[in-house]
Amino acid sequence: MRMQSIARRTRQRGLSFLGLVFLAVVAVSVVAIGGQSVPIFIEYQAVIKAAKKAAREGATVPEVRASFDRSATIDSITSIQGKDLEVTKHNERVQVSFSYTREIHLAGPAYLVYRFEKQTP
Repeated sequence: MRMQSIARRTRQRGLSFLGLVFLAVVAVSVVAIGGQSVPIFIEYQAVIKAAKKAAREGATVPEVRASFDRSATIDSITSIQGKDLEVTKHNERVQVSFSYTREIHLAGPAYLVYRFEKQTP
């Protein structure tokens, strides 16, 4: 009787080989997707910065778009161009809004799609 209780207490616990393989696959997938997503979000922050700068500097639609295109060249923005911006005036203040999507191919017909929208204040 005493041996059975000792055997129960020393029972091995841990991760099985299949569990370890599953965790490895999940970890590799997260790193792969994250590695492709980080540059997309860095570019999005650059787009916001360029749109705000263009709204401050430009008084007309062509000026705003030209300012954005200059910033896009410097910051290597490729997802959107000045011609894609929507430029409006609100209370004598220029507002710039934009909307675009970026995709990451996962496997076969599967894609991860990011949709970005923003309007400057």
